[in-house]
Amino acid sequence: MLRAPSHHRFRPLRRDPVVISVLLVAVGVSILVGCTKPAPPRVAQAPTKIRVAAATDLRSCLDALTDAFQVEHPDFDLLPTFGPSGTLLTQLKGGLETDLYLSADVAYAHDLAAAGLAAEADVFETGLGRLVIWVRNESPIDVLTRGADALLDPSVRRVAIANPLHAPYGRAAVAFLDHLGLHDRLREKLAVGESAAQAAQYVERGAAEVGILPMALAKGTRLLERGRFWAVPADAHPPIRHGGAIHARAIDRDATVAFRDFLLAPAGRAILARYGFEFPAVP
Repeated sequence: MLRAPSHHRFRPLRRDPVVISVLLVAVGVSILVGCTKPAPPRVAQAPTKIRVAAATDLRSCLDALTDAFQVEHPDFDLLPTFGPSGTLLTQLKGGLETDLYLSADVAYAHDLAAAGLAAEADVFETGLGRLVIWVRNESPIDVLTRGADALLDPSVRRVAIANPLHAPYGRAAVAFLDHLGLHDRLREKLAVGESAAQAAQYVERGAAEVGILPMALAKGTRLLERGRFWAVPADAHPPIRHGGAIHARAIDRDATVAFRDFLLAPAGRAILARYGFEFPAVP
């Protein structure tokens, strides 16, 4: 059945000016939000790179120094290249790019300055290195008790040292053998590595029974866990004077100076001391 049409008239909504104003504001805000471009995401700034050409005996020590340095300077990142000090010097003279040169012989840093690749004022010393006689844990040689006599043990067929031609610790090892009067006697037994790190590998892998190595390597995590050592007296060879220089073409000199200063500050020296470096008083 069809319903009779209603005689009720449609009554429009009251135009409340307050309501209309609120609606207009809301619409306007929506339009503005829709038209506004979102802010671009913030891109993290890449850390400043500090390139370091360093002697191989500094590998573990430099890791510890880097970790401590980055606590104070999280925006700096060290990029190390390792090698025998003399070989690195030759490479630097040949065009190897770096910001900082760290050598096991400060004379090489002075040589870098003489070649015009560093200012003499930017040459610095970082401490005196030490030698050790190192054997593997499984070795029957009681190096802690026998000391230098361990080199004469009947089981010793090879004695590993770094190449004295371009590795300061190799020269110090030869000087130590001369001091003992054993260089000629052991000459045929010497297993010469191109670097102190390679000499350590000879002993680790059994190619040599004993090694005359940098204490900084022997105190690194790997060798400290895998062997034991006897410290060679400091007066048994010429001083091993570590040092370095800021390269004349350092990309970010301020960053490089910051790391150099950290090395020479008490915090840096405390880490170096843990790896066997000594700091004699300046007269």
